[in-house]
Formats: sequence, structure tokens, C-alpha cells
Amino acid sequence: MPQVHSLFDTARLLHNLQRVNEVSQTLSGLLDTDAIAARVTDALVERFDCVFARIWLLEPDQVSLRLVASSGLYTHLDGDFARVPMGAYKVGKIAQNRVPFLSNRLPEEPWVKDRQWALANKIQGFAGYPLMAGNRILGVLAAFSQSPFAPEFLEVLQILCMTLTVALDAAHEHHVTTLSVSRGGDRGVFLSDQIARILGETQFMLVGTELPLPTSLTYLFLRAAEILRDLDCSYCRLRYLADEVTLEAIATMSPPDVEQQTTAAVSSTPPAKTTMEMGFTDLAFLATGLGGTLEMQPVMEESVYQIILTLAPGKQAAHADFGASKLSEREQQIMRLLVEGKRDRSIAEELFISESTVKFHINNSLTKLEAKNRYQGVYRAAIRGWI
Repeated sequence: MPQVHSLFDTARLLHNLQRVNEVSQTLSGLLDTDAIAARVTDALVERFDCVFARIWLLEPDQVSLRLVASSGLYTHLDGDFARVPMGAYKVGKIAQNRVPFLSNRLPEEPWVKDRQWALANKIQGFAGYPLMAGNRILGVLAAFSQSPFAPEFLEVLQILCMTLTVALDAAHEHHVTTLSVSRGGDRGVFLSDQIARILGETQFMLVGTELPLPTSLTYLFLRAAEILRDLDCSYCRLRYLADEVTLEAIATMSPPDVEQQTTAAVSSTPPAKTTMEMGFTDLAFLATGLGGTLEMQPVMEESVYQIILTLAPGKQAAHADFGASKLSEREQQIMRLLVEGKRDRSIAEELFISESTVKFHINNSLTKLEAKNRYQGVYRAAIRGWI
């Protein structure tokens, strides 16, 4: 698959980040899963130059996916793909394996059911992404394009899907709660009760007067509890303050993570991300987007961490803001020039420094951003608002 690293592609990806933020804001307040899905597929067609976009959600039987939204070339929800069994076709395999997929040669893919349809509609690009809430699969998003997708488009979809899954989860819980109330159930299902049920035997404490929270904030706390449940969480406290709510916990990394770190310390390769780090990465992004913070810091031993999730009801960040930049002024300057499509030599000439100095600053920036390459580095610096 050819990868075109042009000025246009870089600028387009950065612009897409702002588009994702705009789409995410339109989901606020929606409590119908089909309406939420339709809002996203419409946005993929209208804002991201997709010719066709669909979303399937997992049925309660957990064995099939139901088509709930379709925009672009087709808007009907019936037909051959109205129901897709888990593991069947590409959509079913994405749901079963939980692995994103991107191809820019759709007609040549052996799994395509109707190659003539792809050729007739001049469709080249296909991107599929599993909708995940913690370890649970909610559904699959699929997008089609008449032009090749940039490889980094999967990262753009990742951010969009993070917000989408929170909105879908919130809508589902609203439906369940409403149904319970209509049947005479207990109207007051408190966040502390839900967290306590998730954590099971973990020592749990509630401090302060519990107040209703927006559904988006409630589900971030519940998502955090689900991650903690899968770790060795020994203590958790939910605390209500005057203008914010915090979830504080002490958790231990799993043995495989410690082994990975030990291996990395002996070898020259960087350590792989721990289970805890991978589990909280998406949560940290969503928390920041809602005006909150998620902090992790070691306690005494390297394997024991303190986790603090802080959210402020009613505080909605207009843009993702990851705090003050960790990049130096020179590093930010060089990253901005990379966004403009300039090469190392051109950057060196413009800044009156050596080419080796440019490379040094770029490599240092990539380390701070935990990025594998320059393209990913520019992307991560952009979503943090550092360039």
C-alpha cells in the first residue's frame, strides 16, 4: 500500500482532529443509540470525504450485529448486511478479533463479496474499527472512500470511536434505568452503588454527599472501575467535593507487566506499555476532553500505582487540552515546520542550526510524545494542542 507523506496529507489529518472534536460535541445530550450512530455516519460522509459509512451494534444475544446507521451511497438498513453474524464477513471478523483494519485496494481484497460493486463505485479505501467499552465489544464502524485513506486515518477513527462508545454506553444505561423505573424499580441508582458492584470485594469508600452527574461523566467513572476490576485493586474511594468529583484507587500491575519491564531493563529495547497504561490511555483522553484529569503515579514500589480521576460536573472543554507542553520552544518550532512539510535540511537552514541538531530535537520530541515516527509525533503533539 503506497504511503504518501505530503504536506496536504499532514494538514488534512491535523484538520480532521478538529472535525472529530466538533462531531463529538454534537453527540452531547443524545440518548438514542440509533440517533447517535446516524450522527456519526453522517459526519463521516459530510466532513471526512467518505462516500459510504455504516455502524453495526452487537445484539443482546452476543452472536450477531445489527445495522443501525447507514449514510452516503446507501441509507437503507435492510439487505444482505442488515444482520452480520460474529466472525462473518470483514465486519464480523473485526468485531470478533477486535482489531482495526484499513485497506486502500478494496476491489482486490479476497474477502470482498462484490468486487464489481466496488469497481463500479470507484471505491478504493476501506477502514473498519471495533467499538469497544473496556473489554466489551459494542459494535463496528466501517467507512468507504473513493480516494486512498492515509494510514493515520485509523488513529483519527480511534478518537472518534472513543467518544462514540461513551455516548452509546450512556444511552444504553439511560434506557435500562428508564425501563427499571417504569416497572416500579428503584429510581435512585447511585454511582457509588454501581462502582461497588463492579469492584466486588475491593475495599470501597464514599466521601461526601452524592449528587447526580451527567451521563458522560458517570460512564468515565464506571469505565475506570471496570479497568480497576481487571487489575489488583486493593483500595478505591469516590469523593464528592464542592466543584468536582474524584475517584482515587491503589492498584498493582499484573506479573506479566513486571516481567516485560525487567526484560526491557536488561535489553536495549524500550519497555512495552503496561496493561494499566494501555487501559487508561483512552480514559485519559476522554477525561481531558470533558475538562477533567487522570493522574497515575507509583507508590513505594514500581508495580503499585495510585490512580486519581478528577471530573468537574458542568465543565466542558471546548478543545482537547493536555496541559502545558512538554516540548521545548525549539522542539515546538521544529514540529510546526514538519507540519508545513519541510525536510530536515530546510528546517536547519531556516533556523540557522545544523541538520544533526534538527534530528536531535526531533528524536527528543518523539521520545516525549511516545511516538514511533515523525508522522505520529506531529499527530500526538497536535491533539494535545502543543503545536
